[in-house]
Amino acid sequence: MSTAPVERFRLPESGEARVPPEARGLARDEVRLAVVNPEDTRHLRADALPDLLPPGDLLVVNTSATLPSAVDLERHGCPATLHVSTQLDDGAWIVELRRQDGAGPARPDPGEVLRLPGGVRLRVDAPHPAGQARLWRAVPLPAVDVVNYLPEHGRPIRYPYVEGSWPLESLQNVYADRPGSAEMASAGRPLTERALVRLMARGVPVVPIVLDTGVSSQEGHEPPQPERFLVPAVTARLVNSTLAAGRRVVAVGTTVVRALESAASGGRVQPTAGWTSLVLGPDRPATVVGGLLTGLHAPEASHLDLLAAVAGRSLVGRGYADITGDDAPRYLWHEFGDSMLLLP
Repeated sequence: MSTAPVERFRLPESGEARVPPEARGLARDEVRLAVVNPEDTRHLRADALPDLLPPGDLLVVNTSATLPSAVDLERHGCPATLHVSTQLDDGAWIVELRRQDGAGPARPDPGEVLRLPGGVRLRVDAPHPAGQARLWRAVPLPAVDVVNYLPEHGRPIRYPYVEGSWPLESLQNVYADRPGSAEMASAGRPLTERALVRLMARGVPVVPIVLDTGVSSQEGHEPPQPERFLVPAVTARLVNSTLAAGRRVVAVGTTVVRALESAASGGRVQPTAGWTSLVLGPDRPATVVGGLLTGLHAPEASHLDLLAAVAGRSLVGRGYADITGDDAPRYLWHEFGDSMLLLP
């Protein structure tokens, strides 16, 4: 497998999905699906997925649910927004303070106390991890769990390319049932209850992992942050039996890839719970995941390296070339956009 980075491509003009597909007159599973394998790229719809995986393959989903992780506050007498990325085991929060125009991160002062809604004060300590200036460790006073605090005082994170405000239900996957993510693991958004039933009826089991995603607004070349994850015993057992039978394990999203590969050793997956700092890429390829359903990532996104860890640089590059070429159907990017199924 090549260790070169994924070849850059140009995001098509007006290629951002600015509203959910439902607001464009489509069902969740009617978004475009580019099916990329070594022979060709087919342009289908996401509702075709149950017909694309043969019996005996295994589909793995991330059941972490999205929290309303943006908190509005005042700072220096002006409106500001705080994005809550995650909570550490000692109760501290990892947060990103946003600029007033929402266009990027702002730098807090070490020791600064932010006054949040609900009478919570947040003392900002230091960058986390050390050496960067986007995410900061902060201590809530009094101690409060983000899963309890955010539903009452937060709102969904929204970036400038999204038009309008959308309820949290628009930012949840249908199978998400464990609140913990700052943002939706959006690769699974096109999966509907009907599609999941059809997959299982065809002999493609669907099993869970949990990985709580942090905020996704990485700076250029910033590696993925540590994230909390869980691979249950039943999932580990079915992954191993699928691989032993010579069948394919298909991950729904890069979060699933990261969780499964963090729990893998010697080509087998062990039940695991904890934090992962694993960074996958062409030079650290996947060992147990053999297929990937993913959203479409921007040209500068570090997620492209993770796609290449599963499918290889050449297949990912060709897939993106086939959906951005002059003769390609119009695909849309980001959490409300279209999908790609990589089957190396």
